Amino acid sequence: MSKPKLYYNPVSPAVRSTLLVIAALDLDVELVTINLMAGEHLTPQFLKKNPLHTLPTLEDGDFVIFDSHAINAYLVGKYGKNDSLYPKDLQKRAVVDQRLHFDSGVLFPRMGAIVGALLRQGVKVIEKDKADLVAQAYQSLETLLEGNTYVAGNELTIADFSIVATLSSTNSALVPVASNTYPKITAWLTRMQALPYYNQANQVGVDMFKGMIQSKLA
Repeated sequence: MSKPKLYYNPVSPAVRSTLLVIAALDLDVELVTINLMAGEHLTPQFLKKNPLHTLPTLEDGDFVIFDSHAINAYLVGKYGKNDSLYPKDLQKRAVVDQRLHFDSGVLFPRMGAIVGALLRQGVKVIEKDKADLVAQAYQSLETLLEGNTYVAGNELTIADFSIVATLSSTNSALVPVASNTYPKITAWLTRMQALPYYNQANQVGVDMFKGMIQSKLA
């Protein structure tokens, strides 16, 4: 049986969330780098796998799935030794799902608005109105962390991986997380950074992301 194949580029926060899941599961996956600048995600071969031409894209035998949130849930469901990262209990899972939607519907798009302006619109500064929306998302996350060790409760889940991949990117290059303003986020981020696989799975790509952003700023 062939091992799963992940089409990826670590500059992408979404990709890094899946790398964190793979590392947490200690899963053997074939990694296939896609050069976004060269347009490798727009080739007919790749578009046949993923018509949305997004990363990450997972190929597991004859099955292909894209969107990191869907991929991460699938990997835990199929390969996890237990359900701790994505609980089967309906109420616990609902909370994890809500946090995943917070990432996909709030935090990530607000980051994307800044990045899109820098990469595709020729903007040379981080625009205040867009940065303010990211800060509002931080405040929401600070509230969600009230009384919780992790974003969906007191257990590490795939929601932590999705949100930390996005937030570590915004924090490093776009809108810093002030520890005095967001003490709960700061403490949670410190816990995430202490994971033994965090640096390789996420920080390497965060540094790449930061370099890309800095190259676009005036």
